[in-house]
Amino acid sequence: MKEDHCLHAALLCLGVLCYSQALATERLSHARPSLHGHLEKGKEGQVLHRSKRGWVWNQFFVIEEYTGPDPVLVGRLHSDIDSGDGNIKYILSGEGAGIIFVIDDKSGNIHATKTLDREERAQYTLTAQAVDRNTNRPLEPPSEFIVKVQDINDNPPEFLHENYHANVPERSNVGTSVIQVTASDADDPTYGNSAKLVYSILEGQPYFSVEAQTGIIRTALPNMDREAKEEYHVVIQAKDMGGHMGGLSGTTKVTITLTDVNDNPPKFPQSVYQMSVSEAAVPGEEVGRVKAKDPDIGENGLVAYSIIDGDGMDMFEITTDYETQEGVVKLKKTLDYETKKSYSLKVEAANVHIDPKFISNGPFKDTVTVKIAVEDADEPPVFLKPSYIFEVQENAASGTVVGKVHAKDPDAANSAIRYSIDRHTDLERYFVINAEDGNIKTIKTLDREEMAWHNISVFAVEVHKQHQEAKVPVAIKVVDVNDNAPKFAAAYEAFVCENARSNQQFITISADDKDDSANGPRFIFSLPPEIIHNPNFTLRDNRGLCEDSHSTRIQRNNRVELMANEKLEIVNKITREKDKIKDNTASVLVRREGFSRQKQDLYLLPIVISDGGVPPLSSTNTLSIRVCGCDSSGSLLSCNAEAYVLNAGLSTGALIAILACIQDLYLLPIVISDGGVPPLSSTNTLSIRVCGCDSSGSLLSCNAEAYVLNAGLSTGALIAILACIVILLVIVVLFVTLKRQKKEPLIVFEEEDVRENIITYDDEGGGEEDTEAFDIATLQNPDGINGFMPRKDIKPEYQYLPRPGLRPAPNSVDVDDFINTRIQEADNDPTAPPYDSIQIYGYEGRGSVAGSLSSLESATTDSDLDYDYLQNWGPRFKKLADLYGSKDTFDDDS
Repeated sequence: MKEDHCLHAALLCLGVLCYSQALATERLSHARPSLHGHLEKGKEGQVLHRSKRGWVWNQFFVIEEYTGPDPVLVGRLHSDIDSGDGNIKYILSGEGAGIIFVIDDKSGNIHATKTLDREERAQYTLTAQAVDRNTNRPLEPPSEFIVKVQDINDNPPEFLHENYHANVPERSNVGTSVIQVTASDADDPTYGNSAKLVYSILEGQPYFSVEAQTGIIRTALPNMDREAKEEYHVVIQAKDMGGHMGGLSGTTKVTITLTDVNDNPPKFPQSVYQMSVSEAAVPGEEVGRVKAKDPDIGENGLVAYSIIDGDGMDMFEITTDYETQEGVVKLKKTLDYETKKSYSLKVEAANVHIDPKFISNGPFKDTVTVKIAVEDADEPPVFLKPSYIFEVQENAASGTVVGKVHAKDPDAANSAIRYSIDRHTDLERYFVINAEDGNIKTIKTLDREEMAWHNISVFAVEVHKQHQEAKVPVAIKVVDVNDNAPKFAAAYEAFVCENARSNQQFITISADDKDDSANGPRFIFSLPPEIIHNPNFTLRDNRGLCEDSHSTRIQRNNRVELMANEKLEIVNKITREKDKIKDNTASVLVRREGFSRQKQDLYLLPIVISDGGVPPLSSTNTLSIRVCGCDSSGSLLSCNAEAYVLNAGLSTGALIAILACIQDLYLLPIVISDGGVPPLSSTNTLSIRVCGCDSSGSLLSCNAEAYVLNAGLSTGALIAILACIVILLVIVVLFVTLKRQKKEPLIVFEEEDVRENIITYDDEGGGEEDTEAFDIATLQNPDGINGFMPRKDIKPEYQYLPRPGLRPAPNSVDVDDFINTRIQEADNDPTAPPYDSIQIYGYEGRGSVAGSLSSLESATTDSDLDYDYLQNWGPRFKKLADLYGSKDTFDDDS
């Protein structure tokens, strides 16, 4: 208590002291100015000198927004030299002087004539001066002073925005900052509390609060749920005067939205879904949809679906439709109603994005059972295999069973099935199928060499439902049998030199076999038994040599595999490798030395070729070996007989030239037979042309040549040329003679025709006016009247004697009887050719541009022969063109 009394006494003394100082200051401020100094006495009688001031100022204040009836007194100016006699005049100038502020020039009182607003202008600067009223002479220098507008609380607080929008996550903690709102007050913040603002919340409790000094809005309740209420409207007030009574205020609206967080797991609205699907549905087809509801939005509400259990996991699949947030159940494999009629799935729905803050609210997933019923559908037949492969031997008899296909109706009705072959895949109709049991048989003999595989398609249809059909491919392999004998791979023509050495190889031959490798290429070449000891040539089969040279390498390469005890595989591998290395060729060698073209220039060597089929087949092929002249190195010079000139008479070359003119091409038919059962044979023709070669054996020309001596043509060559010309002329004459010879016609003689008096009518109704007779012989041959007989019919050796009584009377004019008689003769005569058809179409006719097609009738005399065109045939026919083109020279010489 004692301490409290002391404190009160100290405060009281301090208040008295302040009040005294304030009174002294006020007296000093209201002292009148004086222009002259005066004397004052000190405390001890000392005289003090004080300087005079021209002005004594206060800082003038005027209250804003004054609305009284009289002008408000701002202050008073007074000079020390003013004695009050009215000789001093006060003048006011500066901002607002004379308009807002007026001065009494006698007393110096300043008044404000207008209402002032501090927010518009806070202070005014004015200048005061005292002058002599009579002379306007300044009595003192001018001085400035300030008039401040004193503020009053006349402006309410204002927010920067009328409406605010803010977001805050749902389930935020209490005190989480949402947004800061700011208001401003136009009043003077340095004077009083007019601009001191305090914030408060008018609407929005108890969810939000606001800090009074800063305007920060914060959450006031925990676990606010967006799914319960998403948007809140808050009203904030700002009040000046520190929030005390009498202060002005302003408000703003704040819209606060709770943003979503993943605080809710997905939930299925039902525990079981029922679906159905037809067994005819194709994989990928939609079966049904499920949907788990998640009240969250955006990525927080994304749900992924999966199948986690069930007997249909292999048959169905589920995907997520992110647009509708549904799980789409789709068919994964083909269904069969007869095998399984229903399936069960366990489907799980889980959130894609999980917030770790709310993991305790989990699990963020849910499951549901999906039951799918399979509906029966009318299905087409089904083959037991997707494709069939059968084998049948070639040359098998018609009706041989190839194989059997089988299809069944998968429906519960199990309808009967009928089979048929798609004829578009079997255009030649090699096969037929039993419509009841599906057995495929041949109806034609098959040849592997023509077609090794046949690919057909078989249809299966239900008996009572023709629209339900199935199709399966069937591949039929034609198994080879050994039915083709081997033969030469090419038309070989061998040449051996006259000076060939013994055991010299001069040609290597090979063979071809149309059969498969099992029955074909493992050829054995040999000579026939009757000429096995041929003195001229011998044959060496190269197959044995190849096998011997490679056998060691085969064994060495396969020794490691034998150690692996894979004996069977190794044996097969060795067999295949042996087949690859077999040469399948043979070499022909010279057995003796010394051949002569003069003695024999051509040898025919029969060679027997056997295959490795079962049973083996063989054929005998003839190799033509021509003896030729060679140089010392063995190069071929010429294969023609040389001309040895005698002292008198024709040389051998001339004789050969003559023979060459007579015939330069020989055709040799060769019969090749195999040793099969039954044996097969074929006739092959070897063309042999006589040609001319140079000394090295190169082919020059295949025309007849004349051998030129050192001086002109030899006598033999000239005779050979003349002989050729004579022979050709004789041949031409013979052809012309045969051409001109007319054969006896096979038609009825003209004197036997009794149909001359046939009347033809050019138009209907001509009647008696048409009297032109028509020779019916034109029915036999239109050109017979002019003597032109183009038909060259050949009489049959056996003449059919017409039956008596059929020939019409000679003078008969009954055309109908004549035609009927000829028809009966033609029908009953087995040797009669169709003369009517030959007569009509057997010649070109007189109006044809082509004329006759006969080469014999094109030249009627020897003078018509012209061989100048041979000059255009090129250098290979130059000799022949010179030979025949010299006819004019001979004619001129004669």
